[in-house]
Amino acid sequence: MEPRVGCGAAIVTDGRLLLIRRARPPEAGTWSLPGGKVDLWEPVEAAVRREVAEEVGLVLGEMRLLQVADLMADGQHWVAPTYLAERFEGEPRILEPEKHSGLGWFDLGALPTPLSQVVSLAVAALKARA
Repeated sequence: MEPRVGCGAAIVTDGRLLLIRRARPPEAGTWSLPGGKVDLWEPVEAAVRREVAEEVGLVLGEMRLLQVADLMADGQHWVAPTYLAERFEGEPRILEPEKHSGLGWFDLGALPTPLSQVVSLAVAALKARA
């Protein structure tokens, strides 16, 4: 299997990060960022906006690239850019209950466990910026 391209958004407000709990592989049961796969010919930033709207119903404002993760789990290899979004419209809610079993805002100093690989890397990138 060849690497695939995923994407996600580190949505941060008032020192809290929005996380969703994955119900499916890869990394089922972990807390992760809203996001998903990039479709063929779809610009990555457009994919982030689409995936966040589909999964949690938020419309993201300005974003900037936070990191690019190389994730290998459950026999899959994903290259996953993560964008930082600090402005958004809407209230987050689970819109795909077959894919997600939890959602919440978490203080960056008190995150739930287990965390997905991408969240661990994104938090390290956020702390390095501070």
